[in-house]
This record gives sequence, structure tokens and C-alpha cells, in this order.
Amino acid sequence: MIKHIVMFHLKEENKEENIKEALNRLSTFPDEIPTLKGFEAVVNAPEADSTNCDLALVCDFDDIDGLNAYQVHPSHVAFGNFIKAVRLDRACIDYEY
Repeated sequence: MIKHIVMFHLKEENKEENIKEALNRLSTFPDEIPTLKGFEAVVNAPEADSTNCDLALVCDFDDIDGLNAYQVHPSHVAFGNFIKAVRLDRACIDYEY
């Protein structure tokens, strides 16, 4: 299995609206992306450190081929185009478990 974790710091401008839009777009991933075996989209808790990332995706795949198919899936590509416009930065890790 492959765990794919990606985290984003979002721009302050319209941050709450952009988080809602991101979560809305991400809500379709489990039904649209067949190689996605587990999926969670989470936001930083309001009482948590404000220097934490704002949004994180935690994804599970059977193997690296499943992750690679996810990366080029049209839903993921469209989300990537959206999030690039509203993020400051991202961090990502992919590991086997």
C-alpha cells in the first residue's frame, strides 16, 4: 500500500471560502477516482497553531501505479489547477506501508 499525504498553506485572501471550495471539490474524489482506496481531506483545527498547514489530503493506494494514475486523473488535475491559484506552498510525502 502507498500512503500519499499532501498539505497546503493557503493565501489569507478568501481563505475560508477557498477551504470550503477545496473541500467541495475533494468530496467527489472517492467516487470519481477508482485507484483511490482511502481518502480523507482535513482542515487545521481552529484552536491549533496558526503556523500549521491549513488543509491536508490523506490518500491510500494499492501501489505506486495507483498513485500515478491518480496524479493524472482529470478530477485531480482540475483540483491541482484550483489549489495552485490559492495556495502559498505545499508539502508532500508518499510512503509504503
